[in-house]
Amino acid sequence: YMMCSQNPDGRDYWFKAGNTPSSSRSNQRPVDDDQDGTADEDGPDDLDGDGSITSMWMEDSEGDWNRSETDARVFVRVTPPLKGKWRRLGSEGIDNDGDGDINEDGPGGDDMNRNWPSDWQPNFVQGGAGLFPFSNPEPRAVGKFILEHPNIAGVQSYHNSGGMILRGPGASYRENVYGGEDRAAYDEIARIGEQMLPYYKSMVIYRDLYTVHGGFVNWTAEGLGIFSFTNEMWNDNKYFYREGGDDAERNNIWRDRLNFGQVFKDYAEYNHPRYGKILIGGPNKWSARVTPTFMLEEECHRNFAFTMLHADNMPLLSFGRTDIARAGNLWTVTIEVKNEKLIPSRSGIARSNRIGSVDLLTCRGSSERAGSASKKVIAAGLLSRWDDKQIDPVLHEPWRVQLAGGVPGKGRRIYRFYVTGSEGDDLVFTYTSQKAKTVETTVKLKETAKP
Repeated sequence: YMMCSQNPDGRDYWFKAGNTPSSSRSNQRPVDDDQDGTADEDGPDDLDGDGSITSMWMEDSEGDWNRSETDARVFVRVTPPLKGKWRRLGSEGIDNDGDGDINEDGPGGDDMNRNWPSDWQPNFVQGGAGLFPFSNPEPRAVGKFILEHPNIAGVQSYHNSGGMILRGPGASYRENVYGGEDRAAYDEIARIGEQMLPYYKSMVIYRDLYTVHGGFVNWTAEGLGIFSFTNEMWNDNKYFYREGGDDAERNNIWRDRLNFGQVFKDYAEYNHPRYGKILIGGPNKWSARVTPTFMLEEECHRNFAFTMLHADNMPLLSFGRTDIARAGNLWTVTIEVKNEKLIPSRSGIARSNRIGSVDLLTCRGSSERAGSASKKVIAAGLLSRWDDKQIDPVLHEPWRVQLAGGVPGKGRRIYRFYVTGSEGDDLVFTYTSQKAKTVETTVKLKETAKP
C-alpha cells in the first residue's frame, strides 16, 4: 500500500507559500503557540514576495557577523571578543500582533511524526505531540487503515533529509524492546541498503540522531511489531558524489554552476517597520533538505529499490522435508516449515507483547472439514532437531498447533504429529500467519524410505 503524503496540507502550503527548507512540517490546523488566545497570528512573512522565507540582516557595529571579502553573499561569524559589522535578525517577518515578538506563532503546530501512540509524551516533553495520540485526523486515518490491515508486515516512511536508514527505538529506555532476532533482520536489511543508497548510513533513532516520542515508525514497530524503517532522503555528499566539507567553494559551485542561482536570493535592501533599513536574502526554501529536482529520479529510484528489498524479505513460508514412520495404525509424521526470507513470520516484539494472532499449523484428514477438530491427530509437539527423540508437547488441541514465535527469518520449525489412519490416507497440513501467505500441503501416509 502506498500513500503519497501523510501531511498533504502541510506539503501544499510549503509549495504555495513562503517557507524555509525546514518549515511547514506540521499540518495547517491552528495552534496557539504563544498562548495569547489567538492562533497562528504571527508567523513568518514573505516580505520580498519571492516565495521563500529567507534571512534578515542589519548593520550593527556591535554585531557578531561580517560579510566575506571574497563573496558578499556569505556571512562569517566572528570570534569573541572581536566584533562584527552585521547582526542576524532571524527569518523574514514583522510583529503582526503587536506583542513585541516576531514570528512566534506561525501556521499549524502539531507534528505529524509525534502524534502516534507508542511512547507518546505531552507537548511539554515532546514538542508538536498534539493533545493526545491520534488527536490529528491525518495520523488517525493512517492508523485506522493499518489496524484494519493486519497483513502489513513491513513499513517504510520517506522523510528528509540526511541520508539515513533509521529504525527505532526513539528513546534509550526502550532499547530492550528490540530483541536479538528482530535486530538481526533489521541490521541485515539496512546493511544491504547502505550499499544501494550511496552516502546513507544505518542508524538507531535515539542513539545516532535524537530522542523521538510518539514517532510513526516507533508505533508501527514497537506498538504493532511491524518491521519499520524511516528513509531520510538526500545527503549533501551526493552534490559531487564524494565526501567533503561544507566549504564556501563547494557551495558556490553547487549554487552557481549546477543550480544556476535558483537556490539563492541575492540580498536586497528592505525598509522594516521595526529595524529600518535591513537586508533580506540568502538561501531559499529549495536550498537544503529537498532533493535537487534534476537528481530526483535517481534518489526516488534508489529509495524505492531499498523499499522493494525490504518487501522482498517479508516472510515467505513453505513446507520442507517430511518423514513418516508407522507402528500399527499409529503413524508419526514429522514435518518442516521453512522461511526463506530475513523477516520472521512473527516478530519478537509481537510475540513478547502478544500483538495480533499467533501462527497456526493444522493437521486434518482429507475428508475432515477445514477448521474442525481432527479425530485423527492423537498428539503433536515441537522438535529442536530432526534426530530428537522427545518432543515439546502441545497440551491442548494437538491438531491445531499455535506458534507464538512463528517461523524465524532464514529458519525453520519442525513438528511431529501422531495420527491414526491406514496406509494411503491423505493428511492435509495448513500453515497460516497474519504476516505471510497461507501454505498448504497434502501428505500420504506411507513410510519414508530410510537412507
